[in-house]
Amino acid sequence: MARILMATLSIPGHTNPGLPLAGELVRRGHEVRWYTSPRFREKIEATGARFETLRDGFDLDESTLDEQFPERRKLKGLAGVKWELNLVIDNTVTWVTDLLIILKEKPADIILADGGMLAGTLVAELTGLPCAVFSSFPLLITGPDATPFGLGFAPSSTILGRVRNRFLNWLVFRIVMRSVNVRTNEMRASLGLAPMNETFFDAVVQRADLAMQATTKAFEYPRDDLPDHIHFIGPILPQLGAEFTPPAWWDDLRSGRPVVHVTQGTVATNADDLLRPTIEGLANEEVLVVATTGGQPLDGLANGLPANIRLERFIPHAHLLPHVDVMITNGGYGGTQYALAHGIPLVAAGRTQEKPEVCARIAWAGVGIDLKTKSPKPSQVREAVKTILAEPSYKKRAQAIQRDYAQHDAPKRAAELLEELLALNGQGLTPGGEARKGGVLVKMG
Repeated sequence: MARILMATLSIPGHTNPGLPLAGELVRRGHEVRWYTSPRFREKIEATGARFETLRDGFDLDESTLDEQFPERRKLKGLAGVKWELNLVIDNTVTWVTDLLIILKEKPADIILADGGMLAGTLVAELTGLPCAVFSSFPLLITGPDATPFGLGFAPSSTILGRVRNRFLNWLVFRIVMRSVNVRTNEMRASLGLAPMNETFFDAVVQRADLAMQATTKAFEYPRDDLPDHIHFIGPILPQLGAEFTPPAWWDDLRSGRPVVHVTQGTVATNADDLLRPTIEGLANEEVLVVATTGGQPLDGLANGLPANIRLERFIPHAHLLPHVDVMITNGGYGGTQYALAHGIPLVAAGRTQEKPEVCARIAWAGVGIDLKTKSPKPSQVREAVKTILAEPSYKKRAQAIQRDYAQHDAPKRAAELLEELLALNGQGLTPGGEARKGGVLVKMG
């Protein structure tokens, strides 16, 4: 039995994917403690893991960030990415401090962090513990086969494409993100750590002993430059909830009309971005539209709805998606993965956080259409839905990825890889054939 200390950013998209992993680890007899916000305590304890609360650590609650930091609403593209990275960096020391106290109270054999939780690899550097990360967003590390995170550009492996990739990586890292890099090294210095010369995401993934990507290669750009410690484990999918009372209109899903589902997730819930354009664009079309507000009140949308629109605050995807023909999304990674696990093609419209990268991959994989905007016009939504319904290649490609996903059991594979890492660590090695000295990986041979 291993003692595993999990640490995740207190954001649903970073914490929820860890629930099936924790449940599998507990089932296999491991002791799991999980450090994050009290908002997730009930879910975490339901897995059998022990909850470890934030102490002095900052509670990163995305639902309140716009109220705490009004300037955030005006930021787009890389400016928004920089702001959010700086917010994480500025609060990382508080999480590191909490984790070190927790480890002093009760030691662990390994740190397991989500791919945005830089504190996990920092604690590993400080303590010499092995560290594994799981990433429930696109693979964002740099390299000659990749363009920088946030641009939403598909990479190119041609000679000219690699020249372009290198230039963009240099431009973004050295110029655009320079202030982020300086801030990161100031934070590292405050912890007594040497400066780094890499991006935020490289610092998390490349410095981990094991990095687990929560998808398959079917939904990720081809890369010849990936290190051996990065593994594609398959999508981490939510479990089917036992309690669900279908709305009165549920039988309408079997009316024979194509079913279109539109969602903006639970964080970016401004209805003017995607919900309203979809409702207006598909009004009175020969489709049934199921729109969900991510838990937000229906006021302002519910009045005067067209006859083919069904509006709810929330419907579990496990129950709804088996009936859906096209999903309209703002590019949330978890929802996209879940749609593809059901073979559903997508219309994507998102330009914040990781969403441009997800939308670009949707187009690259041939499973949908990237509208390349955060707030599409109703006509854009309508034409994209019509195109997907009329062109069978989108559905066929989504079903191909569905078949690929079905071959993977992410929680099981993650547990196996963690156990392999723990066994290797007992020999002083990591999966890449490296030794660890004082929290720093040293190549063997």
